Amino acid sequence: MIVGDFSEEKKRPKRSNAAVRFLEVVIATLMLLVLSPLLLTVALLIRLESKGPAMFKQQRGGLYGRHFTIYKFRTMEHGRDKKRNRIDPFDGDPSITKIGNILRKTSIDELPQLINIVKGDMSFIGPRPTVTDQTDNYNDYQKQRLMVKPGVTGLAQVSGRNSLSWDEKIDIDIDYINRKSLRLDLYILMQTVVKVFRTEEIYEKS
Repeated sequence: MIVGDFSEEKKRPKRSNAAVRFLEVVIATLMLLVLSPLLLTVALLIRLESKGPAMFKQQRGGLYGRHFTIYKFRTMEHGRDKKRNRIDPFDGDPSITKIGNILRKTSIDELPQLINIVKGDMSFIGPRPTVTDQTDNYNDYQKQRLMVKPGVTGLAQVSGRNSLSWDEKIDIDIDYINRKSLRLDLYILMQTVVKVFRTEEIYEKS
C-alpha cells in the first residue's frame, strides 16, 4: 500500500544513488556475516528462555508509505506484542523477557534490520519506520517523513527520543530530510554509537 500521491516527488532527483545503495548493501552484508555468531547465539537464548520465534516481524510504513516487514529480535513473550499494536510498552513491562531487556538496553534487538537494508526496505540512517496504522493516516505535513527510506537510526533518535513528543519527532525527521547530507549522517552515526555504548535506549521498544 502507498500513502497519498507521491508522483511528483518521485520525479525529483534522488539524493541517494546506485553507488550509495551498493555501499549500504555491501556494508550490511558484511556486518551480517561478521555478526552471525552473535546473531545465532541471541536467537538461541531467546528460544531457550521463552516459547515462540526468535524473530519479531511487524508491518511498517516505508518510502512513499509502502508497507514492508521489519525484523527485530523478539524481546517480549510471544503473542503479547501482537495484542498491544503499539510501539512503546512501558518500562518494567512484565511481558518483556530477561534476555529481551538486555537486548533493548544494548540495541542488539535492532541488528536484524540489517536484513531490511539488504532487501532495500531501509537505510542505515533515516526516520525510524512506524506502524502502518500511523503512516496510512498521515496528514500532508507528516507525509514528508516518507520522502526517504526509513533508517535503523535517525536524527530524532539521537536528539532525546524518549523525552520528545510525537509532533517533535515528526518535526525533527522532516528537518533531517530537508538538511540531509553526508556530514549530518556521519554526525547521527557517531551519536548513535555513543548512545549505544552508554546503553541509552534510542530505538522504539516494540
